[in-house]
Amino acid sequence: MQKSRNFAVLTTLGFLSAAAAGSIPRGVSPEFVSHYQAKDSFRCIANPNIEISLSRVNDNTCDCPDGSDEPGTAACAHIDPLSPQQPLPGSSSGTTKANHSLPGFWCENKGHIGAYVPFVYVNDGICDYDLCCDGSEEYASVGGTKCDNQCAEIGKEYRRLAEIKEKKMNDAQTQRSKMISDSEALRKQTETHITELEAEIRTIIAQKNVLDAKYKELQKKDRNRVVKSGSGGKLGVLLGQAKSRVNELRETLTKVADERDKLRIKVNELDTVLRKLKEEYNPNFNDEGVKAAVKSFEDFAAREAEQPSAEGDDVSSVLAEDGEHSGINWVEFESSDDDTDILYSLDAYLPVSLREFIRNQKAAIRDWLVDNGLLAEKGNTASESQATREAREAKETAERDLQIKEQELENEKSELSKDYGPSQIFRSLKGQCIAIDAGEYTYELCWLDKTSQKSKKGHGNTNMGNFKRIDHEVADDEERLDGKSLGKGTRMVMRYEDGQACWNGPNRRTDVWLGCSDKEELWRVTEAEKCVYKMEVGTPAACDEQLASEAHIKDEL
Repeated sequence: MQKSRNFAVLTTLGFLSAAAAGSIPRGVSPEFVSHYQAKDSFRCIANPNIEISLSRVNDNTCDCPDGSDEPGTAACAHIDPLSPQQPLPGSSSGTTKANHSLPGFWCENKGHIGAYVPFVYVNDGICDYDLCCDGSEEYASVGGTKCDNQCAEIGKEYRRLAEIKEKKMNDAQTQRSKMISDSEALRKQTETHITELEAEIRTIIAQKNVLDAKYKELQKKDRNRVVKSGSGGKLGVLLGQAKSRVNELRETLTKVADERDKLRIKVNELDTVLRKLKEEYNPNFNDEGVKAAVKSFEDFAAREAEQPSAEGDDVSSVLAEDGEHSGINWVEFESSDDDTDILYSLDAYLPVSLREFIRNQKAAIRDWLVDNGLLAEKGNTASESQATREAREAKETAERDLQIKEQELENEKSELSKDYGPSQIFRSLKGQCIAIDAGEYTYELCWLDKTSQKSKKGHGNTNMGNFKRIDHEVADDEERLDGKSLGKGTRMVMRYEDGQACWNGPNRRTDVWLGCSDKEELWRVTEAEKCVYKMEVGTPAACDEQLASEAHIKDEL
């Protein structure tokens, strides 16, 4: 509050010394009373070696270097540790560059709350009811200002607002407890999901190992299976080409059958329309166009009735997948040996025991050559047997499932290790957003995600920062009647950084200061400096820390 300070010329007639009054000097608070109880003299609080008579206390002359001899006047208001060092007027030992021993002029404020008033406000001709509701900081003397005692009314209103604030704080504490409970439930849910994922991954790994072994075994069989027809294995190539060609024809026939079915539907609809026209039109009307259409339809219907229905029109059996019971059983051709194989197989002429030994050695040598890159492995999957292909596809599916589950597990573990504030309370707010309108913009805060500025004219959104961490800073705000204030003390500050770059400037960032409130509410948004924004936000999550900080400040005072 801007004040017009008109200092009155005060004389010693306007002051009552402690000796004359026989009581505690004006402006002394209960915590400093003991320093002013001597009957004959007064010792400076910070300089007890300096002793003055009681008549010089509150005589509007600064005698003590710490100003303690003037608790009820503004005579020592200019004492300050940041002042330039110079002789203190009226004092042979003090300077203006010193610490004041007294916090200020003490207003008892009966019916309300006692408070200190800065010495510079004492006897300045203005009633400072916001600090001193009893008006005692202004003397009711010649040349002074008379300030009525308004503590009864001010105290009553203060207590009314305090009751409202207390109720809100109680509601906020209840809501905060619920948030902590919800956050704990979400944390346990995440831990349970992690346990389930780890079990699923172990199962998938076991299945994958089985499928890998099966696939490798079938690969070995495919490598060691010899199909002979002429030279160069042309029968196997022909078999693969035939199978591929049959599949292409089946796909084409499927498309043709689909088109046929669509045309049948259209023909049936047209037939229905024309039959209805034939049955309902009036032949007495001389409409040659209608008569010609009906005559053409009758001729068409007669021709259709004379034609025999096509047999074997249903192609579903042709479109059925090849297998053991329909179409071509490719497995039989892929896995069976040719009848002439025995003529070309040397081991067919050997004893059974020796034959098995040679086959195993051949397979082992082939596998060793392939594994060491000395022999190319058959990479044409078109020549795979159906069993091998199915094993490979099952193995690849298991690998994909494993990759998905491992990524999901990594995300959940990362989620569990994030900083969600005290008692992980902000976990319950994740995904929620709050907003406030200011001018032609809407500002939005999404908890643990981002802050943004949205134009009301539809010019798009601006990213003001992405959540990074939670810090703490000291707030120094005045209390507000609506309770929407950060107050004084240590507050949580959520850092949102690396937002959209400003034109010819840095990336935007937002400092979100949290104050105690009974609900999540965005109070104010300011641009502290270019592209650096400050959001003041109320939330029950900040209540415990704010109340503890305020209590600590009161203890210090």
